[in-house]
Amino acid sequence: MSSWDSDPVVVTCAITGADVFRENNPNIPYTTKEVADSAIEAAAAGAAIAHLHVREDDGTPSGRPELFVDVIDRIRAGAPDLLTMVSTGGSNDMTIEERTTGLEASPDISGVESGSMNFGDETFITPPPAGRGIAARALEQGIALEVEVFDVGHVVSAVRWLEQGVIPGPMRINLVFGVPGGIDASPEALDAMLRPLPPETFWTVTCIGRHHRRMLGLALLKGAPGIRTGLEDVAYIERGVHAPSNAALVEMAVGMTRQLGREVASAEQAKELLGLG
Repeated sequence: MSSWDSDPVVVTCAITGADVFRENNPNIPYTTKEVADSAIEAAAAGAAIAHLHVREDDGTPSGRPELFVDVIDRIRAGAPDLLTMVSTGGSNDMTIEERTTGLEASPDISGVESGSMNFGDETFITPPPAGRGIAARALEQGIALEVEVFDVGHVVSAVRWLEQGVIPGPMRINLVFGVPGGIDASPEALDAMLRPLPPETFWTVTCIGRHHRRMLGLALLKGAPGIRTGLEDVAYIERGVHAPSNAALVEMAVGMTRQLGREVASAEQAKELLGLG
């Protein structure tokens, strides 16, 4: 049996999101070319996975399937080993249908939410039947799944899906901290989110906002299989300094990983660790 921190760390980069704009950070990519180029640069910096949303050219969050196809085609041309993951979160005013158009681009992985939540002043609704439907559709297309969870109840629901066979094991799950309305960014919160998980779970930590670096460091010290960074999650690379690019944030995450005595997974190693054929 390997030690708790012996495996290399899979770094995911969340390229653009749907809730941050150039008034938050002027370097956020909007167009399909900008998103793809940013993902390719992130891969060169050490990211193994690109987590993708798409936007219209003016930055408006979009669910147009042709934009997902264009982004993923560009990424596969420029960084063929980079794993692509589409969000099915979209933005809170999209229908479930609009949120799942990324599946039409045949990504390697799809996100799926296991619950609903307040998101700032908005309410983000993913009814359980819709979540199960997204999971079934992705699996039917041969697309792997990562469950996106924002609170402990979401983790418990994801484990129930695993037990019911809605999603296959071992489960991949992204634990998100610091979203207003979700669980806070603290050591105690990480322990609470980890508690319900089966031991063979592949878990990644995401933190939105100012505790980003601390929560990634804590995750690495806890033996996290994966960590996530990117302009979707954090606007600043240090206090008062906008992150100049996704690649710069990946370089920060890679440097932290190595400083803490762990290795960074190559794309090939990431496929094996994630159980992707």
